[in-house]
Amino acid sequence: MSSAQAYVPTYNATSTFVTVRGLKHHVMTWGDTARVTPEQPLLVMVHGWMDTSASFQFMVDALRQQPGWADRPIVAIDWRGFGLTEVPQTDSYFFADYLGDLDLLLDQLAPNQKIDLLGHSMGGNVVMLYAGVRSERIRKLINLEGFGMPATQAQEAPDRYIKWLDELKKPVQLKDYATLPEVARRLQANNPRLRESFALWLAGHWARKEGERWVINADAAHKRPQPILYRVEEVYAFLERIACPVLFVEGTETLYFMLFNGKFSREEFLERVKRVPDFRLESIEKAGHMLHHDQPEELAVHIANFLKSVDPAIA
Repeated sequence: MSSAQAYVPTYNATSTFVTVRGLKHHVMTWGDTARVTPEQPLLVMVHGWMDTSASFQFMVDALRQQPGWADRPIVAIDWRGFGLTEVPQTDSYFFADYLGDLDLLLDQLAPNQKIDLLGHSMGGNVVMLYAGVRSERIRKLINLEGFGMPATQAQEAPDRYIKWLDELKKPVQLKDYATLPEVARRLQANNPRLRESFALWLAGHWARKEGERWVINADAAHKRPQPILYRVEEVYAFLERIACPVLFVEGTETLYFMLFNGKFSREEFLERVKRVPDFRLESIEKAGHMLHHDQPEELAVHIANFLKSVDPAIA
């Protein structure tokens, strides 16, 4: 790590905590939530696996430069067991809980109001499913690289449960680090496109100091696999019920599909999303899976254009 300085946010967030389902959830807020209107609703953002709400700071700063976004209220939440949100008393995490948390958080963050909703990666998959059952709460939805997972077959279920049962008997832990710059180097190893200044700033939100070591702000139990199969037929049913406009943004250099060794392809993803009634796909050059880190300025343009208000008189 060179002598580079950590990124300094242009627009600082305030941190609050909202208790739902017995857990204190951390919420980052940019702007005054009392200023929301039907034309410019609250933008709610949810992060991906092994990430935090602070991950969106670079994109928020870029969004603030877009017309109409100077003071529009934005919030981002930490999922259960990530960031500063409390860790539940559990040894495993289940996908449905993210939808349950989101639904009740929205009851408090935007009661009786439609929102604009954005999710990245795992968060993108959560918001797509949520839109399939709560579309009436969403004006527009943005999915950043939440492609989904490989389809599974029923006969895989017993082995999946065996793997889960075996994993429950094994201790899990996350690596800790001697210094904050070491955490930053880890972030850059995960994503070589991450600017050094971004990595140094994000490291302080991705980890906390305990004693002489820096510890990742995530529950190690997230590493355990879920026993429940990814049933693509059920996903189809959710996608077909999405009644709000959806923008999907991908990085042209994403390596996401390489994770599955041919079991899931971009072509299969494109076939799935044909079921979404109002769906558009846009791409960003020189960006990978963490496109909100790689190209936050360009991503902000895509988001602002999609979320432009429409005059009801000409709609």
